[in-house]
Amino acid sequence: MVEEIQVFATRLKTGDNKVITLPNSKIMDGAITNHTARDTRRAEFVFGIGYDDDLRKAKAILKEMFEAEERVLEDPAVQIVVKELGDSSVNLMVRAWTKAPDMWPVTWDMTEAVKLRFDEEGITIPYPQRDVHLHQADKS
Repeated sequence: MVEEIQVFATRLKTGDNKVITLPNSKIMDGAITNHTARDTRRAEFVFGIGYDDDLRKAKAILKEMFEAEERVLEDPAVQIVVKELGDSSVNLMVRAWTKAPDMWPVTWDMTEAVKLRFDEEGITIPYPQRDVHLHQADKS
C-alpha cells in the first residue's frame, strides 16, 4: 500500500508490514505490481501425482474439492489441467478465483486439504528419490 508520496520518494507498506522507500525516479521508470487493486485474485496450485495413479480420479477429486470450497468463486470457473509431465510426477495445475482477502487462506487450506484427501484416496505425491548401488571390489 502507498503510505506517503513525497517530492523525491514514495513510501510503501508491504503485506508483511515492511516499509519500502523508493525514489520516485524508480517508480517512473519501472513496473509496479499492485496485489490489492482488484476485488478478486487468482490462486494457482500445482499438485504432482505419480505416473501410476489414476489421472481422471485425481482431477475429479480436485474438481469436487475446489467447487465445494465456499471461498472459491464460481465465476470464473475453476480450471484443472495437466500442466506438465515431470521427471517423477504428472503435475496438475488448478486455477481458482477468490476474493482478494481470501487468496492466501484458501491457498494454505486447500494445499493441506488436497494432501490429506490424496492420502485417503491412495493417490501418491512423488518426491525425488535416488537409488545408490554399492559394489564391492575383489580383494585379490
